[in-house]
Amino acid sequence: MKIAIVCYPTFGGSGVVATELGTALATRGHEVHFITYKQPVRLGLLNNNVHFHEVHVPEYPLFRYQPYELALSSKLVDTIKLYGIELLHVHYAIPHAYAGYMAKKMLLEEGIYIPMITTLHGTDITLVGKHPYYKPAVTFSINKSDVVTSVSEDLKQSTMNIFDIHKDIEVIPNFIDSSKYKLDYTDCQRSLMANEDEKILTHISNFRKVKRIPDVVQVFYKVQQTIPSKLVMVGEGPEKVQAEVLCEKLGIADKVMFLGNSTEIDRILCFSDLFLLPSESESFGLAALEAMINRTAVVSSNAGGVPEVNKQGVSGFLTDIGDVEAMAEKAIYILEDQDRLDKFKNQAFEVASKFDISNVLPLYEEVYEKAYKARFKNTY
Repeated sequence: MKIAIVCYPTFGGSGVVATELGTALATRGHEVHFITYKQPVRLGLLNNNVHFHEVHVPEYPLFRYQPYELALSSKLVDTIKLYGIELLHVHYAIPHAYAGYMAKKMLLEEGIYIPMITTLHGTDITLVGKHPYYKPAVTFSINKSDVVTSVSEDLKQSTMNIFDIHKDIEVIPNFIDSSKYKLDYTDCQRSLMANEDEKILTHISNFRKVKRIPDVVQVFYKVQQTIPSKLVMVGEGPEKVQAEVLCEKLGIADKVMFLGNSTEIDRILCFSDLFLLPSESESFGLAALEAMINRTAVVSSNAGGVPEVNKQGVSGFLTDIGDVEAMAEKAIYILEDQDRLDKFKNQAFEVASKFDISNVLPLYEEVYEKAYKARFKNTY
């Protein structure tokens, strides 16, 4: 099947999932075309079944904000016609589903019907999407999609509660390609980051307010008072500078490393003992899943879809949002006994293995097949 995938090409979870999905589909013989404004960060060397088409938005002084949706819709129409695309899969409701629908309508004028699958990822629904300025367009785009999927049961329920949705939403969880996370790096040496007697805690995110970055620092501050340890912070975002200031204020700046964005998350997680995820909202918790497949225990907030990934008392612990004391207590409980830590790390790996792409990819292929076969039955 010839599939066009639209996603954000950044370090965010939706872009990672879309890129990994497209790459996996290509290995199964599908022809995959990524259409976005730059090459996705997780998209490696292109091969015969993977193609990238850049969306160019010309600068025009009349526009205060350049119309990316228009450029994307036009690029979709041109690419679908040129390459005979049979199915469109858009990740993130806005602006991708909206642009996808406009492309569908333009193509229909030429007698071309293209089924569209929309995958909901999180902030496109729970944060940006429900804003009064966007809500009508998001509702319309979802209802006009041929198939709608969400990455967690919690996100599905949130979508149904927030919007007036008349479509069924199928839950297809985020996934991990466990074959890419083999702990055989020669440079996976703890001595690069910490002393032999120190534990390593890690946090990875886009450092937005919803991630509660100060909580990460406060939890670590309490943990390091009992357990010799280091904190590794990976990512960039608006809360990073404040976090650095807080580390200075607490006197732990020498124990915290800010590494910025990285494409080598597995190399960072391979020497981590515990992953901290105190978010006030998470549609799924892909960062936690990546930690778990690297045999890293997780202490997280009990938010959104995270409980569907981080299993209480098995892969780690869940705590109330903002309860720094409880998170520190659970972290210390895991880290203070090496046998206990090893047990949690191994259990985290076992839980994460259930989300391997080999188990999830067939679910997407079933959705594609259903949408493709139903293309002649749909009317506008």
